[in-house]
Amino acid sequence: MREGLSRVEVIDELLLFIVAGCETTGTALAWFIYFMSKNPRVQAKIKAELGDNKQNRVSVEQIESLTYLDCVIQELFRFLPPVVGTTRTLTIDDQLPGSGIQLHKGDETFISFYNLARDKRCWKIDPDLFYPERFQGEDKDHHPYASIPFGGHRRCIGQDLARFELKAIIVKLMQHVTFGDGGDQVNAGGYIQKMTVIPKHIGVAITFD
Repeated sequence: MREGLSRVEVIDELLLFIVAGCETTGTALAWFIYFMSKNPRVQAKIKAELGDNKQNRVSVEQIESLTYLDCVIQELFRFLPPVVGTTRTLTIDDQLPGSGIQLHKGDETFISFYNLARDKRCWKIDPDLFYPERFQGEDKDHHPYASIPFGGHRRCIGQDLARFELKAIIVKLMQHVTFGDGGDQVNAGGYIQKMTVIPKHIGVAITFD
């Protein structure tokens, strides 16, 4: 009996790792820029956490110590997850709680990350509000499945890399630039659903600090 992955399977996994990680991280970064332009208070707090460090190189330890930025990224993924959801195939017969709808073994169900993250029953602070501080206070101990942008039990294999990569890029941006709102006509938000949730109307002003 063969053990492990074949050479072709390993190459396929590596290619998927690179391609999937590129588009999702790029999309998340675009949304970060948009939300910073709309929330100068949040942007100022990130810069305050960074301090006056304008050096070109920031250590891994310094990046990992930025707890408020962790909350911002967590809120970014909650508010607009890179993908809207995932599918799961039932292995047993089941029934939806509340509605009583009968599900059968073999049925394919869709789990909406977006709807879970906006369900007012799961959050103490208004889920339609972009508010990173929720993860430092009232919503710190939210339901574990209320925000699952990388999937639930079977999570994305690249989630840790994606988070750290995004965090490192944001640190470099926040060291040197400030994003301003380009106005409602060009910076109206909205999204297009493709492989990821792509921003539709983003136009920001960039100031070099």
